[in-house]
Amino acid sequence: MKKLLALGLFALIILSCGTPKTVTQSRKVIKGYWSLDDISYSEKGKFNIQLLSDTSAECFIGSSWRFIPNNNTGTYSINSGDCPTGDRYFIFDIEQENAETGLYNFKLKPTNEKHKSATNVGFRLNLTKLTESSMEWQQTVSLEGKPFTISMNFSKQSE
Repeated sequence: MKKLLALGLFALIILSCGTPKTVTQSRKVIKGYWSLDDISYSEKGKFNIQLLSDTSAECFIGSSWRFIPNNNTGTYSINSGDCPTGDRYFIFDIEQENAETGLYNFKLKPTNEKHKSATNVGFRLNLTKLTESSMEWQQTVSLEGKPFTISMNFSKQSE
């Protein structure tokens, strides 16, 4: 009886420490190819924004993304003519829902083609929407001492 109780308690602990069902489902939905279609801001005006310590936000519009959730890696390609084009590599993670905001944290860390980071610097974004056909990330930064939100809208591409 004691063994059965101990086994039951052990199973409960293991299950409670596992990846939440919604995060697991999100990884299945995010798998595949996406296009970054639009970038918008919480304030009106023209801003010179550099995303992911890479290039201007305008260069990211129309970029192609691939997410491989079984090893949490991916790539994105900048294809705009007046921008530094080519493939970029990253690792990512979808984390449990943030209790304060109700949003899921999405971490993205730029890497080299072997998925090693030279700077160990990553970016924390909010995954505000994820469906079979669309996804939205939001990043809040400070602009003149006030919160400023950058929204990035993606659409799912066919394989």
